[in-house]
Amino acid sequence: MTENAVNTQSMTVLVTGASGKTGRRVAEAAEAAGHTVRAASRSGAVRFDWYDPSTWEDALRGADAAYLAYQPDVGAPGAGDAVGALARQAVELGVRRIVLLSARGEDQAEPTERAVRESGAEWTVVRASWFAQNLSEGHLLDSMREGELVFPGGEVLEPFIDTRDIADVVVAVLRPDSGYAGRVVEVSGPRLLSFRDAVAEIAAAAGREIRYVPVSAREYGGALAGYGVPEEETEFLIELFETNLDGRNAHLSEGVREVLGRAPRDFAEFAREHAEAGVWKA
Repeated sequence: MTENAVNTQSMTVLVTGASGKTGRRVAEAAEAAGHTVRAASRSGAVRFDWYDPSTWEDALRGADAAYLAYQPDVGAPGAGDAVGALARQAVELGVRRIVLLSARGEDQAEPTERAVRESGAEWTVVRASWFAQNLSEGHLLDSMREGELVFPGGEVLEPFIDTRDIADVVVAVLRPDSGYAGRVVEVSGPRLLSFRDAVAEIAAAAGREIRYVPVSAREYGGALAGYGVPEEETEFLIELFETNLDGRNAHLSEGVREVLGRAPRDFAEFAREHAEAGVWKA
């Protein structure tokens, strides 16, 4: 299938986390493909909360397909139970296709992936590498704007992926005739960068100094706890950083090219566009 493949069937697509890094782009890409988008979030017009199952039925009813992005992370404690329960309810309500956002190399995500596989839905799992947009949105952005990113990435290499590429892949595999039902698709950016490299490229594009300071996962967890992150979530994140940032993901995946027929966006393009938009101004 190519990027220019014609969408032969318009669907109503539920997008969870529609205000988030991937959900917002999935909603935009689905609308551009001619689908009716049901953009769901905790505070949106379509209310959806992973921690409040009473919000699920109204969000699901009448949808043909659903994009599931569990917060705070696909491998977090309780994610498998919640995603499995939602997927089974989706099937009962006639939702045909489910695409789950997962993470490359994240052993903690296996219970959540298994829950979707066993739900009875026509499923696809999209496993993504580290988002480029983690450096332009969310809690790391403040640090970047202050000129210093303190993070437990060491000097490990990671093929940062633009979330717009994730969205394009998700919308493509959602189609019932895509050929990706019952499959796992791994996606990444086109080249390997260390976090130090990534920060340096952003600094050069933004025309200012931004330092990268590597710390241990335990040190970083202590800082998160100081910001009020709950203890259970902090311990999960420490474990996640200690495992996923150990070099296991220092390789490229060909999912973007396989599904879309084109190369993924390069990190330099991401850095240039966001710098021109003033994202990293002090």
